[in-house]
Amino acid sequence: MPKRNPLIASEDWWAIWLATLLIGGVVLEFIGGVPGVGRWTDSPLDAFTGRFTGLLVLGFGLVVLSALAVQVMSGNGRRQAAAFVPLFLLAVIAYTFANQTAIRSAGFGYAFWALLLGLLIANTVGTPTLVKPALRTELYIKTGLVLLGAEVLFSNILSLGVPGLFVAWLVTPVVIIFMYQLGTRILKIPSRSLVMVIAAATSVCGVSAAIAVAAAARAKKEELTLAVGMSLIFTVGMMVLMPFAVRALGLDPIVGGAWIGGTIDATGAVVAAGAILGEQAEQTAAVVKMIQNILIGIVAFLVAVFWVTRVDQDETNNSTRTKPNAVEIWRRFPKFILGFVAASLLFSFLLTPTLGETRVADILDVTSDFRGWLFCLAFVSIGLESSFRQLASQTSGGRPIQLYLAGQTFNVVLTLLAAYLAFGGVLFDRVEISARASGTPATQSSTTVKRDATALFYTEVDGWREYLTESVR
Repeated sequence: MPKRNPLIASEDWWAIWLATLLIGGVVLEFIGGVPGVGRWTDSPLDAFTGRFTGLLVLGFGLVVLSALAVQVMSGNGRRQAAAFVPLFLLAVIAYTFANQTAIRSAGFGYAFWALLLGLLIANTVGTPTLVKPALRTELYIKTGLVLLGAEVLFSNILSLGVPGLFVAWLVTPVVIIFMYQLGTRILKIPSRSLVMVIAAATSVCGVSAAIAVAAAARAKKEELTLAVGMSLIFTVGMMVLMPFAVRALGLDPIVGGAWIGGTIDATGAVVAAGAILGEQAEQTAAVVKMIQNILIGIVAFLVAVFWVTRVDQDETNNSTRTKPNAVEIWRRFPKFILGFVAASLLFSFLLTPTLGETRVADILDVTSDFRGWLFCLAFVSIGLESSFRQLASQTSGGRPIQLYLAGQTFNVVLTLLAAYLAFGGVLFDRVEISARASGTPATQSSTTVKRDATALFYTEVDGWREYLTESVR
């Protein structure tokens, strides 16, 4: 049988093609919005008022796209289509749990519920045979990551200038290197890919970075599940505790916001925590995190190269180990990262200047919703493919948790120092942000200020672009 062209036989490339179709449909206005599950307080039925038809259309569209990709890759498109229906229903259920108002305000988003739901099914009644053909975790994750690249806008770098870069870009690589050395040399965790995924989740932006680096480092699904679970749980705690720490230390709101933006993993949780301290901290925290998020593609690329040239070589037999050439590096390089970078460049340097920031923001609202559904499908799939016994085998006597706690402590301390130096008027001129009257007391919780504490990545503070243009000097 002749070897098939990887452009049509590889999940990496199909992730790029599917994301391109979705982005193209939104940019050309063939797709005007993505149906979703509504928010509810007392009855979950309220979440579906006027939304059933839209969700059916969304499910049908995702069935067609995923079945098309699978049919071309392996000829199993019909099995994919049939199995995708119950998988999509589980994703809807996960979103329903996440959109209960109290749960959402507490920070337990769809990723948490999707993973938990899948794990509970897999470890009780067992994963149904019917749904197994649709458990294509990497296809969903990689397509979502390419869409995520569109949300990485280089214009964000200019918002806070050098101080923002100092906090967001200086600390991150230091923490990654520190945690990798700690995990492999001192804690001696057997799996280097697990160490790297935990390090990326801690230092960059939690779940999104963990997903990207897991693919680049070829981590096991159980390793990604463990890293994501720890990140989600500790993010909720940090979202609640860090604003109190800022007040207890008597920090300037701008310094506190930069500290929050550089340490809390999820962007939505960053905005919610910053909002508790007031508009100055909220704006600063959001933009610092956005600048830090730009590193996702860079970190994933460097990890992929490091894995091909060093880690994979170290794990081979010394007698057969050879230095990989450029062709071998390209063959084993995760191609979806190219799509991530291309999407970022397209939106940063072509679509934003051409269409304007307002139109691009509208486009990102839609593509980020698509990404959310794809990530939700991926986390349900991960849960359905994992067992508690396998997860227990990854804990290595609690060492991964020790790694996360030690790394996050180092991250918190180092980021506080960087935030003070950058935004406290020590190394650079102070960034003066005059808070506008918003009618919302700074002491109110994230529930009252209605900030989204559950978004994995794309989060807009109301009018933040205009705010920065007018206020940051």
